[in-house]
Amino acid sequence: MAAPTCVATTHSPMINRAVTTVSPAQRPVHRSARNGCGDVGTLHRGPMAPREPFTTATALSRGLTRGRLRAPRYLRLAHGVVVELDDAIDEVERLALLAAVLPRDAAFSHRTAAALLGASIDAPARPHVALTPRRVLPQHAGMVVHGRRLADADVVEHQHLRVTSGAQTFLDLAAVLPAGELVAVGDALVRGRHLDEARLTERLGRADRVRGVVRARECGPLLSGLSQSRPESLMRYWLVRSDLPDPEPQVPVLDRRGRVIAHGDLGYSRWKVLLEYEGRQHADLEQFGRDVDRYSLMAADGWLVLRFARQHLVGPWTVVDRTRTALLGRGWRPGPC
Repeated sequence: MAAPTCVATTHSPMINRAVTTVSPAQRPVHRSARNGCGDVGTLHRGPMAPREPFTTATALSRGLTRGRLRAPRYLRLAHGVVVELDDAIDEVERLALLAAVLPRDAAFSHRTAAALLGASIDAPARPHVALTPRRVLPQHAGMVVHGRRLADADVVEHQHLRVTSGAQTFLDLAAVLPAGELVAVGDALVRGRHLDEARLTERLGRADRVRGVVRARECGPLLSGLSQSRPESLMRYWLVRSDLPDPEPQVPVLDRRGRVIAHGDLGYSRWKVLLEYEGRQHADLEQFGRDVDRYSLMAADGWLVLRFARQHLVGPWTVVDRTRTALLGRGWRPGPC
């Protein structure tokens, strides 16, 4: 095999020294493959191959301008190292490209980790990365870098990427998210089996004086894998924090023969009050028909169903006030203060 052609390029101290032009299937995760010269390999003459890293110098020699390289179609992986994206690339593939030039101890963290682990949270435009603290923590214009001393248990491999564990991600986000949103993320992590009581307790036990640990310890006991969506988690958190009884998630509705015919998102079996969140999926014609049948069965069994939508999630007032009115109408009375 012929020796690879090498070109020298400048590089940031955050970035591994070598990037090779290998296929996505061959490219290692969070490792840089050395081409024998310790520098970035050039592409062969011809069109730039999508998803294959190349140097700025190589691109300029092919007639691409610096202005064109700043277009969304081109992703800057490191100083002097660029990759052209094709139309089919998704977020995981984009992160895999970035991972190929990160230091070996790097792990995606915070909102990036939460999105990868299935939480209902938007992936940030600039991925968050955790690195072991250095004397000077390296930075990268395309990422948000955090210094973290992570134990082996604090990092997992997910979709072939190094990602902070569910417990570490929950702790990191406790420092930046409101309590309700933190519970929604935690519920999703529990639902996806990335987090449970034992793992969270172990991580928080090592987190004295860590920023966000107080909120994490307050919200941890509120988590439930039964909440099926962010809106359900928010409504449940608001009700738990109010003066109303704690709601039950996924309340079963029975027919006359005692068979389960439906489940309410949240509710109170004792007073037969249910809360339902109507997301976009309920606008589907077939789903709408199923909903009509479902609500008819609930009403026939004596349930009072409160329905909420996106506009009701701007704050807790509407959900809490309407639930209080419904419970009072069904016989609930506040206890002594």
